[in-house]
Amino acid sequence: MKKFAIGALVAIFIAGCQSTPTTAPIDDKSGEAVTATTPGGGATTSGTSSGGVSGTQSGTGGANPLRDPNNILSKRTVYFEFDSFTVADQYKPIVEAHAKYLAANRAARVTLQGHADERGSREYNIALGQKRADAVKRMMTVIGTQETIVETVSFGKEKPRNMGHDEAAWAENRRVDIIYAGE
Repeated sequence: MKKFAIGALVAIFIAGCQSTPTTAPIDDKSGEAVTATTPGGGATTSGTSSGGVSGTQSGTGGANPLRDPNNILSKRTVYFEFDSFTVADQYKPIVEAHAKYLAANRAARVTLQGHADERGSREYNIALGQKRADAVKRMMTVIGTQETIVETVSFGKEKPRNMGHDEAAWAENRRVDIIYAGE
């Protein structure tokens, strides 16, 4: 009963959170540049609702909302603060949108890839990346995604997005990437 109450409170909190994320280009594994939220400053995203999913595969006349740069589902990265596995408020709309998409598209499968920056031991960073991926999965399942369609994996510091050795590079490397099967 206590778990249900906590889950309900988390879902209510997530539903009430709205923010205007900042943006930076990343690669969505399709070879096309996609606008995605990143830590730090930057211009605000225009034309993207932070609260909802604008369609599913069948609801957009065949267009894939996962590849539509004007759809929040094109954002596939959740960034984390140093030494943290708590999903920040500015990334909750992204997780919520993907959770709703997965709940509506039960044939879809997703892998959440946890990453850490280069600081810390290999073992510590593998564990931290796993905690980050698990935190995103937990949010998705509270919203309604079936646990069995979400896989989590940690790469620790082994697959950095930015090879630099400063705070800006480390901020890009502390993340969870949302990877859909077949893309």
